[in-house]
Amino acid sequence: MRPGSPRARAARSILVPGALALLPGVAAPQPATAQESVRARIAALEFPEIRFSQPQPRTETVMGVPVYYLRDSELPLVTFTASFDGGVRNFPRDHLAAVTAMPNLLRTGGTAELPPDSVDERVEVMALAMSFGQGGGGASSWVNSLSDNAEEAVRLWASMLRSPRFDSTQVERWRGTELERTRRRHDDPGSLAFSRFNNIMYGDHPVGWEIAEADLEPADLTPDRLRYVHRAVFCPENMVLGVTGDMVWDRARTLVEEILDGWSPCTGTQLDDPVPAIREGPGVFLIHREIEQSVVVMAHASRVRQDDAPDYFASRVANSILGASGLSSRLMNELRTREGLAYGASSIWTTSSRNDGIVGALTRTSPESTLEATRLILAAIESLRVSPPSQREVDLTVDEAVNGFVFNFRTPLQIITRGMAYRAMGLPGDWLDRYVHGIQQVTPRDVQEVFRREVDPARMVILLVGDTARFDGSPSELGPVTVLEDDPVRRPAPSRQRESPRSPRSEGTSPR
Repeated sequence: MRPGSPRARAARSILVPGALALLPGVAAPQPATAQESVRARIAALEFPEIRFSQPQPRTETVMGVPVYYLRDSELPLVTFTASFDGGVRNFPRDHLAAVTAMPNLLRTGGTAELPPDSVDERVEVMALAMSFGQGGGGASSWVNSLSDNAEEAVRLWASMLRSPRFDSTQVERWRGTELERTRRRHDDPGSLAFSRFNNIMYGDHPVGWEIAEADLEPADLTPDRLRYVHRAVFCPENMVLGVTGDMVWDRARTLVEEILDGWSPCTGTQLDDPVPAIREGPGVFLIHREIEQSVVVMAHASRVRQDDAPDYFASRVANSILGASGLSSRLMNELRTREGLAYGASSIWTTSSRNDGIVGALTRTSPESTLEATRLILAAIESLRVSPPSQREVDLTVDEAVNGFVFNFRTPLQIITRGMAYRAMGLPGDWLDRYVHGIQQVTPRDVQEVFRREVDPARMVILLVGDTARFDGSPSELGPVTVLEDDPVRRPAPSRQRESPRSPRSEGTSPR
C-alpha cells in the first residue's frame, strides 16, 4: 500500500477518534442519553395478546352418517376419510385372519365391477393416494385426489369399501405373505418379547392374541367368512365421514349422498368388546435366547382411566417424567447417561376410558447387565413414590405439551381425523383443550400421589429375553421364575363363545 494513497489515508483515519463516523454506512455513536431514550421507547411498546383460535370443522349428519367438513383451498386437493366401528376385538378367534386381512384385501382385491389390475390402473392414472388400516376396535380409510377428479376418485374408493371382490389370487397372496411373516416374526427379540408379554398380561383376550400359522388355514379365509366380517364392519351404521380440501360444502354433501345411497345396512354381528382380565400378582418370566442384547419388559395393571379427572392428568405427567419424555426422563438419565447400560429406556402407561391399562417400563441392555438394569428401573419407579419430582421436572413436561399445542392443528385433515377419533372414543370434541388445561394444574405432589396409589415395583410382572448363561446373577433374585419356551405363539384351543352379540348401533360411538 503506497503512502498517500486513498487506501492508506482510510487506514489512518480509523485510528482517529470519531473516525468511524467517516466510514460509509456506519452511524456515529449516540450519546448515552439518546441510547437510554431508545431503550425506554422500546420498553414502552405494547402489543396485543396473541390468542390462538382453533379451526373448528363443520359437523353435519347426512343420511344418518356423521360428517366432519373443513374447507382448505391452499392446494387443489380433496381428501375423503372414513372410520368404522368394529375390529379384532369384536369377533371370535377363528375370524382373526379375516379381520386382519381386510384392509389389505380392500385395497388389492378388486371390486364387484373391476378386477384388481383395473383398480390399480385407475388409481395410477388419477394419481390417487389411498390408505386402508385398522386397530383393535376400528377400521379406517382415506383417499386423496385432485379436486377436479374428486367425483371419479371418491366413487372408486367408495366401491372398494362397499363392494370388494376379494379376488382369490390376492387372498392367497396375502395368506402366503402372512405365513412367511409369522415364521420370521420372532427373529427380532423385541418383537418376541412384546408379543409374549401381551400374552402373559392379557391371556386369551384379543389384546394378547397373535396371529399364528394355525390361524391361516384356507378355511379361515373363505369368501363367506371375509364377507361376513365385511358386512359387520363396513356399513353406514358404523361409519363416520370426513371431508377436507378444495371443495365447497354443497358439492361435498352431494358426493357424500352419492356414496351412501344404496349402501347396504350391517348384516353381520359384532360381539361385545370383552373386558380384559389383566394378570394380577408379580412374577418373573424368562426366555433364553443367545443374543447380544437382552430385552427387559415389566408392567402391572393400572386403574387410571382416560377421563377429565386429576388422576388421569397426573399420570400423563408422571409417565413423561419417568420415561416417556426421551433423553430428559429419569430412566434415560439413570440407565444411559449415568450408568451407560442402555441406548434407550422408556416407560409405558396405557389408559382407556372403559378398561384398566398397564404401567411399566422397558429397555435393552447387554446380558452382563440385565439384572442391574432391571433393578435400576425398579429403583427409579420407587424414587417417585418416596418423594415428589422437582418443580422443574413438572414444568418441563407441562411446557412441552403446552408449547406443542398448536402443532395439533397443522393441517385441516389432522383436525378432521382427530375429531372423528374423539367421537369413536366417546370423548368430548374439546378434549384437547381439556387435556392441556388439566396437565397445567398438575403439581409435584400430584405426581407422587398417583405413583403411590397406582405404581408398585413389588407388583411388577417382569419378562427377560436374553442369554441367561451370561446374566449378572440369577433371575430368581427378582422373584419366582417361570421359564417360557422360545417358540412361536400357537393358536390356543377355542375359548367359550362370547355372549351378548351387539347390534351395530347398540353402543353407538363407545370406545374400544
